[in-house]
Amino acid sequence: MAVVYMLLVLFSAVFVGGFLLLVMAAINFDLSNSEIPPGVTQPVKLRIVHIILIITAVVGRILENIGICSQVGFVRYMQGRTLGVDPKLFIKDLWFDKVPVRIYQPKIPSAGRRRGVMFFHGGGWVFGSFETHEKLCRCIARESESVVVAVGYRLAPEHKYPAAYEDCLNATIHFMKNIEHYGVDPANVIVCGDSAGGNLAAAVSQTLAGRSDLPRLRAQILIYPGLQALDFNLPSYQQNQGVPLLHREHAAFYVLQYLNGDAGNVEEVLKGCHIPIDIKLKYSKWVSPDNIPERFKVRGYKPHVLLDCTTEVFEKVKRFCEPNLCPLLAEDATVQQLPESFILTCEYDVLRDDGLLYKKRLEDNGVQVTWCHLEDGFHGIINSFNNGWLSFPAGKRGLDSVV
Repeated sequence: MAVVYMLLVLFSAVFVGGFLLLVMAAINFDLSNSEIPPGVTQPVKLRIVHIILIITAVVGRILENIGICSQVGFVRYMQGRTLGVDPKLFIKDLWFDKVPVRIYQPKIPSAGRRRGVMFFHGGGWVFGSFETHEKLCRCIARESESVVVAVGYRLAPEHKYPAAYEDCLNATIHFMKNIEHYGVDPANVIVCGDSAGGNLAAAVSQTLAGRSDLPRLRAQILIYPGLQALDFNLPSYQQNQGVPLLHREHAAFYVLQYLNGDAGNVEEVLKGCHIPIDIKLKYSKWVSPDNIPERFKVRGYKPHVLLDCTTEVFEKVKRFCEPNLCPLLAEDATVQQLPESFILTCEYDVLRDDGLLYKKRLEDNGVQVTWCHLEDGFHGIINSFNNGWLSFPAGKRGLDSVV
């Protein structure tokens, strides 16, 4: 019995010691590979959140190496958290045209038909689920008294582009064709998403803009969206390249995972030698640092020299030029038909300039834009609006603006 006790003590000591070493390694990695700008409020909280994410990824890698599960699968599992019944909402899981959805309907009586919100979650097209955005969807449904439909689209790298886009589009069309079942006004349907979900919302909005057989979308809500993959050297990518929760190289990694299911050409994408110069020049009227207001360059910006690419590399990433993947590249004729838009950007976010460039495109084409810029915000902050002691005030301000 004493031997068993000693073995348990030894095992516990080894486990605790190993965990402490893992925590210290994560802290060292965070300190050496990330930067918290002085403009971020509560920087210690952001470091803690980032360290937790690093530890989760490292444990996932260890489990993958010993054959228990994949790193991606472990991270997805750790992100999931089930909430209980909401006293103010009816919540139900359904399928829309073979796509899983979760519907949030306010219990409070309505004098007329409600607005409907199609919500596409973020997570780099690789992560994210109903559970990761459950609090957010519930809050939007309650506070705006809207019917919210969260879409559980297929994820990369198992399902490459255009799977996620097609799922979001098909679920939205199904909802609009069967809208009478949900008490929603067909003239008041909105598409909404954060990060990769903002990309999907923009792509769906563009596709539906030319449809005469469906009601016109009332609006699109784009929360720090990623909208292009031609230039990862815009001012925001340079200024915020090491700011959690989305580093510059991770932004390129995720879009490559979505496109091809692997990130073998991430270095070429970061350097800008993945798109031929003539194509870059074609789109330079829309994707250019010249279109970014000067006040967003004061923290530092070094113009990037145009680099050409090999035919082999371009063949792998040429679909980056498709608007369904990179909505910032849509033609003016499409942009002019888009509905009223809300764009939220964060100062300390690599994707900030994607939002600013799209804001300009929309306004140049006569589309009304409401813009919310969180001066102390970082990527992913909206999901922190109700995260206990790890909540950030800017996340609640941003969500209030969305509502």
